[in-house]
Amino acid sequence: MASGLDGRGVIVTGAGSGIGRATALAFAREGARVLIADLNAEGAGAVVKEIEAAGATAVAVTGDLSEQSVVDQVVATAVERFGGVDVLVNNAGIMDRMSALGEVSDAEWERVIRVNLTAPFLLTRAVLPHMLAAGRGAIVNTASEAGLRGSAAGAAYTASKHGVVGLTKNLAVMYRDQGIRANAIAPGGTATGMIPDIDGEAHGPKALGPYFGNVGRVAQPEEQAAAILFLASDAAANINGAILPVDNGWAAV
Repeated sequence: MASGLDGRGVIVTGAGSGIGRATALAFAREGARVLIADLNAEGAGAVVKEIEAAGATAVAVTGDLSEQSVVDQVVATAVERFGGVDVLVNNAGIMDRMSALGEVSDAEWERVIRVNLTAPFLLTRAVLPHMLAAGRGAIVNTASEAGLRGSAAGAAYTASKHGVVGLTKNLAVMYRDQGIRANAIAPGGTATGMIPDIDGEAHGPKALGPYFGNVGRVAQPEEQAAAILFLASDAAANINGAILPVDNGWAAV
């Protein structure tokens, strides 16, 4: 089945590097018009140039996606440039310090929740009117193995990604009769630039250490992007509310 993505308007967050970059490039190869949303202006601009050099269409909007004004700018730009938003990929995220709950500072908790959970909420809420007006839309969220288990990250990151899983499932139920699908991938270890600032002497990293032997092979960003592209495509037209582990079997251990 064809992807059905040619000419579609797509927003990919965290698209200046890692999984987001690979995802933006994958959509562009399918003929989609891609908005690159990222905090890093240099990285976002480089991806836009890479897409344009291949003959596809892209535009960048930079800023902190946990701020409503930036979210409004992202959606307004996509609607203006593409005529609407057909696909939203909520991929941007940050790691915590692998902190156990008793070690989590207010600042760590609030920032991780704000970026990993509140930003996807804000963006999804902002694109929904446009998808509802069109009678169709696909939302793909990047959750995590930490959204499926308690042994993959610290308290803040784990809570944020469990929240993403819940948000995805609720969206799927609430809007399935309006032509909108919501799914998520749950990546395992992936070769990106996201390196947590860990205090090796803290309780959290010490407690989690024994569980990381189950991670298995580290994936490439392109492997995660392929799963996101599939879930957004017409090939997944009857898949809604799914949380797809892309983890070389870690979730099965």
